[in-house]
Amino acid sequence: MVNYQTEALNFTFSALADPTRRAILERLSSGDSSVMALAEPFDVSLPAISKQLRVLERAGLLVQEKDGRVRRCRLEAQPMKEAVDWIAQYRRFWEDKLDSLASYLEEITPVEGGPDIDNAEPKDMEGGNP
Repeated sequence: MVNYQTEALNFTFSALADPTRRAILERLSSGDSSVMALAEPFDVSLPAISKQLRVLERAGLLVQEKDGRVRRCRLEAQPMKEAVDWIAQYRRFWEDKLDSLASYLEEITPVEGGPDIDNAEPKDMEGGNP
């Protein structure tokens, strides 16, 4: 059984995968807009924009409200925050991995001004040169 959070994230990432839908959300980040105004910059039909809006609405990323004969859209950013929180888990994972790598590289890298391991002469077991 798929839990609600996983399903919601799937809808969010699916909705954000399309550049037209991302552009619509970007326009809505400046404020509410009518469907006609949202459709204006795109070279697609109004039914195609309506389909994109339904995908965004299903993902919870926007709300459509009827205002007389005009349908207005409003951005709902909470699903994006949940996606950011999910991604942040993996950011911490990779930061930890990169920190471990940096520590390892510091351990194996000779210190500047220290002995030059590559050019050092081999010593015998008693500390002298062979």
